[in-house]
Amino acid sequence: MSGEVAFFELGVGDAERGRAFYAALFGWSFSPGPSGRGLMIETPNIPGGIHGGDAGSAPYLFFRVDDLAAAVARVRELGGSVEGLDVDGGAETRARYGRFTLCRDDQGSPFGLYQPPPGDTR
Repeated sequence: MSGEVAFFELGVGDAERGRAFYAALFGWSFSPGPSGRGLMIETPNIPGGIHGGDAGSAPYLFFRVDDLAAAVARVRELGGSVEGLDVDGGAETRARYGRFTLCRDDQGSPFGLYQPPPGDTR
């Protein structure tokens, strides 16, 4: 498990409005997200996502892991919690985009884990 930042997610009230704002601010490009409800953000460095229905939220940071199941077990072992497994659209999207899990550390601070799809060496 390497632990480098691998993905970020922005929660906004309206994803299309968020798209317009961040495209104008940073020049980011967007494409449809894996769930069909959000958008993928294409940046020069770290890929990201944006979803609606989450106005005023802080950005989510996802840390890369090689084995999501082992990392989830370790989070729990260390006193953290796992809020949702495989935040994605199912097996087909896991194969294309990888797997995402929302967690909290042993003090309640949120973070995410990301296991890239097979063959992804980024």
